[in-house]
Amino acid sequence: MYSIFKKVIFFTLLLGIWELLFRLAIWPEYVLPSPISVYKTLIHGFQDQTFLIGIAISMKRIAIGYGISIVIGVLLGLLIGRVRIFEETLGSLISGLQTLPTICWLPLALLWFGLNDKAIIFLVAMGAVLSITIATDAGIKSVPPLYIRAAKTMGARGLNLYFEIILPAALPYIITGMKQGWSFAWRSLMAGELLIVCLGLGHLLMIGRELNDMSQVIAVMIVIIIIGILVDRLFFVKMEKHIRERWGLTKG
Repeated sequence: MYSIFKKVIFFTLLLGIWELLFRLAIWPEYVLPSPISVYKTLIHGFQDQTFLIGIAISMKRIAIGYGISIVIGVLLGLLIGRVRIFEETLGSLISGLQTLPTICWLPLALLWFGLNDKAIIFLVAMGAVLSITIATDAGIKSVPPLYIRAAKTMGARGLNLYFEIILPAALPYIITGMKQGWSFAWRSLMAGELLIVCLGLGHLLMIGRELNDMSQVIAVMIVIIIIGILVDRLFFVKMEKHIRERWGLTKG
């Protein structure tokens, strides 16, 4: 309860500062709208279902792209972490590609897929897959060899060794990579939707910019932030809590 109270005070203070800056008229209203104006835009956007349609389309794209990145990222991480030839070849390539901004993949996406959803999904997948791969690789290499030797002594072989010993032991690293990959996936999604004319939250941001409607821009940004917080609380926080309980780090 005390934690909630502190958050309410913080956000109330934040809104108060925002309203004060608006009333001081340091910037024109089309640059810094009032909190009331943004609130009305939010309400109107949900009432006419513009925001709901944008959320549905964007979430569909990120779900597909992020799902692909999880599958590919975990598989690549396993290969790099357990097979020396992949570590010496593919591992160095992955490390180099990680420094490449996701937006650099946009020309390739447009040439390969054209101006459509496939290009955006490709950007989302590329934005997240490298983080998940590197985290999985780190997790696999951090599994104590004693665990693997003990499992082999007890008869664990092949896929059973991976699914029952290696992956569970590396799961904290994998979850961290997935969490980081999720944030990169969102950034890639917005970049794709801003630059490729199509429906979605990024397109709503672009419309707001073109119409000099900063209320809509900030309203869409708030929607994106809320979605990110909800996904983090409903999925990643619960996963991390469950892992800590399994490892005996917290009480169930």
